[in-house]
Amino acid sequence: MGHKRRGKPKRLAEKLLAVRRKLGASQSQLAKLLDFGKGTARFSEYEHGTREPDLITLLKYAKLAHISINVLVDDDVELRFPKNWKPPKRKAASWQLLERN
Repeated sequence: MGHKRRGKPKRLAEKLLAVRRKLGASQSQLAKLLDFGKGTARFSEYEHGTREPDLITLLKYAKLAHISINVLVDDDVELRFPKNWKPPKRKAASWQLLERN
């Protein structure tokens, strides 16, 4: 009734890639940070736009990057990280992996 159906985000892939690059993480490191068990090849699909992550994965990306999920899925909203952005202190062992590599 009067609600226009929202299309798929066109810029999601580039934003997910930007989040990973901001973290300075490889796809396998990001998989560990997000507790992702579906394999690292899936991140390549997300970053190339051939597959879209599920809601839980999007929520994890947003939480890890300290941004709203709306920033990821709304093509009209630019991806900007907070000025005082620092890598999250979540899972110290995973961040140690990032620092070693």
